[in-house]
Amino acid sequence: MSEYINSIEQLVHSTVRIECQTPHGTSSGSGYFFGFLAAGKSNVPCIVTNKHVVEGATQVKFFLSKKKDDGTLDLGEHFPVVFNNFDSMWIGHPDSNIDLAIFPLGPLFQQASQQGIKLHYTLLSKQIVADESLLNILPTMEDIIMIGYPNGIWDEKHNLPIIRKGITATHPKLSCNGKPEFMIDAACFPGSSGSAVFLANIGSYVDATGALCAGTRIALLGTLYAGPQHTATGEIKVVEVPTDTKPISVSTIPNNLGLVIHASKLDDFEPILSKLVAQQAQSS
Repeated sequence: MSEYINSIEQLVHSTVRIECQTPHGTSSGSGYFFGFLAAGKSNVPCIVTNKHVVEGATQVKFFLSKKKDDGTLDLGEHFPVVFNNFDSMWIGHPDSNIDLAIFPLGPLFQQASQQGIKLHYTLLSKQIVADESLLNILPTMEDIIMIGYPNGIWDEKHNLPIIRKGITATHPKLSCNGKPEFMIDAACFPGSSGSAVFLANIGSYVDATGALCAGTRIALLGTLYAGPQHTATGEIKVVEVPTDTKPISVSTIPNNLGLVIHASKLDDFEPILSKLVAQQAQSS
């Protein structure tokens, strides 16, 4: 990994609250901004979330912050952007078993530009993704933070997400049960689906030799999508983190564990986006 984002203050602006209208009512989830196909200063900016957050959504609303003319955050100034027929606008991960989806931000940026609005956000990229060299030196238990909108809760006045803290429950470099995911020990509530999960060593960390090092180390480990729960009868089930808080017929009790898709699976979107960029270039 070539560099670290060293401020949680930057990371809280990398997230976006996603509110969906479906045939079954209103639900909410989490997402984050990520730049694909980075080459120099160019990239393809997208919102990353889970398939189950946006699947079947007829209308989606994103809440976006504004910035001042000097480029700084205009705290408290934000607005919703609404897209109809959204089910045809998002791109699912090519593997049907990987619960990831992206939404290219071109239409959203165009809409903001037409209104003369400058957007404030932090765009994550491969530079903050935990690469193999970093993963290889991490111990099994590391401090993590998850940034999103649990139970749809947010600081609505300032358009800011909620930060949850926890630890890795399985090693983030290993494929837990043969799947490209690992487990975290953190409270994962409805609305947390699509939250970015970061390694968060703030102020100090332990290196590969066990020595205590001064400094801050932050890296994107993956995307929350599900968690094991046990039913009232004691059966253990792995379920997608819900996008609403409506009661369901089977009583389930969260285990305060979450399943996180490895950040490396974001790479699988790049061939798809490359084709779209080539097609747009040919048609223009």
